[in-house]
Amino acid sequence: MPLDTTAVPAALRRKRRRERARTLAFLSPWLIGFGLFFVYPLVSTVYFSFMKYDGFTPPTFNGLKNWDYVFNHYPFFWQGLRNTLWLVVVMVALRVVFGLGIGLLITRIKAGAGFFRTAFYLPYLAPPVAATMAFAFLLNPGTGPVDHLLGDLGLPQPGWFNDPSWSKPALTMLAMWGIGDLMVIFMAALLDVPREQYEAAELDGAGAWQKFRYVTFPNISPIVMFAVVTGVIQTMQYYTQAIVAGKVASGVIGGSGQQFEPGYPHGSTWTLPQMVYNLGFQRFDTGSACVVALVLFAISMAVTSLLLRRRSAFFSD
Repeated sequence: MPLDTTAVPAALRRKRRRERARTLAFLSPWLIGFGLFFVYPLVSTVYFSFMKYDGFTPPTFNGLKNWDYVFNHYPFFWQGLRNTLWLVVVMVALRVVFGLGIGLLITRIKAGAGFFRTAFYLPYLAPPVAATMAFAFLLNPGTGPVDHLLGDLGLPQPGWFNDPSWSKPALTMLAMWGIGDLMVIFMAALLDVPREQYEAAELDGAGAWQKFRYVTFPNISPIVMFAVVTGVIQTMQYYTQAIVAGKVASGVIGGSGQQFEPGYPHGSTWTLPQMVYNLGFQRFDTGSACVVALVLFAISMAVTSLLLRRRSAFFSD
């Protein structure tokens, strides 16, 4: 009896369709979440960036007017962009270096390691608003104990959150105080470095710096990259600490009818996420807020892509 050659391809096609359907069924929860919480908001943001929309009346197309307003007429955009990039470069770098240093220190402590792990991790658990308010009161130039101590030691007494040149360093100090998350991640990576490699390096006469450079860092470089990338993404969304510090330092903690200068003092703590809130929810200019959100998204993607593509250059042995 001759073999039906058309039946074999048909059976293969049916099998492949079943496999594709099974694969899509397993992927469907992720695909639905990705579509609802990423693709749809992104497409909507692009759409509204070309619309005049206040959240109450139907949107109307107005071309590139929102983009022109944000880049050429919105008074806070360029200063906020510079502040955000400053925080990304300085805050992320210092947090990674400080977190790695604390992790190295604690992994080498013989006695009391548990106490120090707890002491450095607890500040990370503090609510951001409470931690920022505490820092603002501690660093208050008039009544704060930090400046009083610096004065007793004969050292300069900065204005901290009331001084435009010190407000971002003060926010960076706050971020380094809550370093517990990076400390735990780096400790796990450091404890996973093979001991045999350290022993081999010691036999070759390597010192502490050579062991860190040629043994420790190559093994933990993926974790360092993870910390840098996630730090960039988080800092590009920096909002709560900056606005709370500005309000506390300016005396506007709460209550209706109080005037607050955005980015106090003198726009030094003004960031891109604050612009999105200011334009979208205070000025009811949804189109311009979407423009700023897209700029924020584009910069985050560009910086993250650059870091991932240049990983071999940044973390070469």
